[in-house]
Amino acid sequence: MTTALGLQIPQPIGSLEAYIGAVNLVPMLTLEEEQALANQFRESGDLDAARRLVMSHLRFVVRVARGYSGYGLAQGDLIQEGNIGLMKAVKRFDPTVGVRLVSFAVHWVRAEMHEFILRNWRIVKVATTKSQRKLFFNLRSSKKRLGWMNLEEVNAIASDLNVDPKEVLLMEERLSARDASFDINPADDDEHVAPVAYFADSRFEPSQQLEALETGADEKDQLLKAIGKLDERSRDIVTRRWLSEPKDTLQTLAEKYSVSAERIRQIEKSAFACLRGELADPLLLSDTNTGV
Repeated sequence: MTTALGLQIPQPIGSLEAYIGAVNLVPMLTLEEEQALANQFRESGDLDAARRLVMSHLRFVVRVARGYSGYGLAQGDLIQEGNIGLMKAVKRFDPTVGVRLVSFAVHWVRAEMHEFILRNWRIVKVATTKSQRKLFFNLRSSKKRLGWMNLEEVNAIASDLNVDPKEVLLMEERLSARDASFDINPADDDEHVAPVAYFADSRFEPSQQLEALETGADEKDQLLKAIGKLDERSRDIVTRRWLSEPKDTLQTLAEKYSVSAERIRQIEKSAFACLRGELADPLLLSDTNTGV
């Protein structure tokens, strides 16, 4: 993976166990080493210093990712997203504040993982507002038992998270719902009826087929009438260029009328403008020819 910092870091692909083993072999930094590298990166943009800061904290990202194993997403994907957050933290880390990089980076690592989970956990987004996002990641741990919560538990969670009880009930309903395929294969699931089964197929209704035929015939009739209002040369050019098979080229028509190909293109453009006007509102236009 090449990042905005221009770093190359290992990705959790292939064997996840091998990746975890590799990052655990990277030595941890002492406080003095961490601050020296951070200052070196901030003052001179030394990418090697940034790389050492990132590499020494990859094991921390793995540990955070394990805390989100209950969402059914691949650990490798969560780790990769967390690595992005770690690199953003390194880019913004200020060693003069007096905190270790791991304490500063935890917010960025979790933020990237949260975004990934919300994008991929369900087909439909379950959390869009700030309060809903807070509920999504805290409701499971706040519930004291399986099953639906009672009113007392709802109010307690709403008070702890400083949200409306209605938001708690709504998020519990969303978390308990399941995604349904629009077109379920009966061989895969014979217990549920796919939503597509409830939609009527109206393509072959006689009324709609008749309407389509009449509409097509009416449009064709209007087009022929509009073409008939063009002068003879314009009508011939449009017909030969667009309605005949094989279609004539601009050069062929230019030789026929002893003009340049550019002049044929101009006549064609003017004819199309006239046709658009006739088809848009023929009652507002006169029956005069184009005059080109």
